[in-house]
Amino acid sequence: MPRLRQVPRAEVSGSVERMYDMLFGDRDPVAEPGTVTGTPGDWWTVFAAVPEIFDNCLGGFAIYRNPERLLDPQLRELAQTRVGWAIESQFVYSQHAKSCRTAGISEEKIADIPSWSTSELFSPLERAVLAYTDALALQHGRVPDGLFDALRAGLSDHEILELTYITSLYLMHGVMSRALRTEFDDRDDPIVEVPAPGEDQSFRIN
Repeated sequence: MPRLRQVPRAEVSGSVERMYDMLFGDRDPVAEPGTVTGTPGDWWTVFAAVPEIFDNCLGGFAIYRNPERLLDPQLRELAQTRVGWAIESQFVYSQHAKSCRTAGISEEKIADIPSWSTSELFSPLERAVLAYTDALALQHGRVPDGLFDALRAGLSDHEILELTYITSLYLMHGVMSRALRTEFDDRDDPIVEVPAPGEDQSFRIN
C-alpha cells in the first residue's frame, strides 16, 4: 500500500476526475484498483490529494509526449528506461520498457539496457545518451566534458535540453514513487541483515 492516503472518486473533480474517467472508467480506483498496463494505479490516487501538483505532473507528461518534440522517441525511451533501472524504480523501469516497444526498440536492446556499457547493440549516439543518463541519475548531473562532446556530436542543443529535462523528470518520478511506495515501487528494502546461523548474533569479523 502507498504510504499516503489515496483519494476516492467521490472526492475528486476537474482534471483529476477526467483522468480517473480516462484511466479507470466508472470505477473508484481506490476501491477497485488496476490499470490496463497492470499497475495498481495508486500513483494517480495518491497525487490526486494535491490537484495543483497533479496538474503540474500532467503538464510534464504532455511535454514529453508532444509530437513536436525534436528528440528521437527511441533515444527518449532508452533514457527513461535506463533512469528507472539506475535509481531502482521498478515502476519507471517497467512502464518505460513497455514504451520502448511502442517506440520500435527491439527486445534484445531492451534486455541489454541494464548492461548497456558492455553491449554491442547500441550505436555511438545511443551509448552517449545512456552514459549521460547515468551521469544524471548516478552522478547527480556531474557530466565529463568528453561525454557531453559525444552527446553534442549527435544532438542539437534543443534535443539535449529535451533529453535532460525528460530524463530528470523521470528520475524525480522514480524517486518519489519509491519514497511514497506507489505502484510497483511498493516493495520492502532488499538490503537487510541476514541472520547468522545459531543463537549468537553478535559475531563480528573485525
